[in-house]
Amino acid sequence: MAFDIEKVREIVERVARSSGLEVVEVELRGGGKARMLRLVIDKPGGVTHDDCANLSREVGTILDVEDVIPGAEYTLEVSSPGLDRKLTKAADFERFAGSRVKLTTRNPIVGERHFEGKLEGFAEGKLMLDLSSAKGKSKAKIEGTPRKLEIELVNVEKANLVPEF
Repeated sequence: MAFDIEKVREIVERVARSSGLEVVEVELRGGGKARMLRLVIDKPGGVTHDDCANLSREVGTILDVEDVIPGAEYTLEVSSPGLDRKLTKAADFERFAGSRVKLTTRNPIVGERHFEGKLEGFAEGKLMLDLSSAKGKSKAKIEGTPRKLEIELVNVEKANLVPEF
């Protein structure tokens, strides 16, 4: 039986939903006895240790009983996305409007691919980024660049929240 990441994702999503959790990432790394199934979960207000432990126990039991991950042993890791959480889906950009983000585009915009600023909003597949509060190197780069950029989601290669203290 071949490994089916979508079957694993379905199980994880079902269990997470029943606990009020969002699945951010499902990934199988390594091979042989060094395989690790990594699950990243989130919820408004943050994930607790108990959230991770409960999801690990419930998902692990289902995966083992249904033999969804065939072959050798694997390690199941469940964690939160951290303060610098990845933004990948449209829902992420909608949820974190008003937050500071750092992103890289696939194709340059005004001659640059790396931007940091406040995510003002997301609509119709486009995000609005306010660069006026850029700091350090980013501030120097934006001289002559519009203070606000509209970026298509399909052009975003990588995006993360920037923790603010």
